[in-house]
Amino acid sequence: MTTALRLSDLDLAALLCSRVCHDVISPVGAIANGLELMDDPETDAELRATALDMVRSSAKTATAKLKFCRIAFGAAGSAGAMIDMSEAGEVARAFVGEEKVKLEWLAPRENRPKQEVKLILNMLLIALAGIPRGGVVTVTAEGQVLTVRAQGERAKINEAMASALNGTADLITLDARLVQPYYARQLAEAAGLRIKMEMESENTVVVLAQTPMVAAA
Repeated sequence: MTTALRLSDLDLAALLCSRVCHDVISPVGAIANGLELMDDPETDAELRATALDMVRSSAKTATAKLKFCRIAFGAAGSAGAMIDMSEAGEVARAFVGEEKVKLEWLAPRENRPKQEVKLILNMLLIALAGIPRGGVVTVTAEGQVLTVRAQGERAKINEAMASALNGTADLITLDARLVQPYYARQLAEAAGLRIKMEMESENTVVVLAQTPMVAAA
């Protein structure tokens, strides 16, 4: 990998915290709104039932997002810990949901180093951004080759995210959204892998991480 400028530890921590807050603020806000409706004495029974459904759905969404962020961005265990890939797959499925995207988690049931599991979840986020209209995302892990393939109508690579991923982005431009691919690059380096994103076909975006030796073969 080419040497790239790095954010300070404080800036990286602050931006990752902002990213997590950005992910959970919407469902948490919906929970608050639903509770306000339920507490309003003028709310009729039908609207109160609708509000309760909103609270339940939003609580489920918030929980899924927090569990995902705990592994993707957080410590998720002690330093050097191994994480069960099947557990990561369950967390990823709950995070993705079933509305716009179908997730095919084909990674084998095995324990992998924490950095690799965190990396593959971050690769999933990058791939999801490539199919704004939804589609199918397939995750595989074979040896030191991690692949997330996203297929969907009008799939595309976001150039700002690509710049953050390959290390060419101006650090000043990194915000709560762009810090995520930047962080994925750091995870790949920590795991001894090289990461890239490319268009495999007109409607398919692939995010790939592999050892430099495999990449050069």
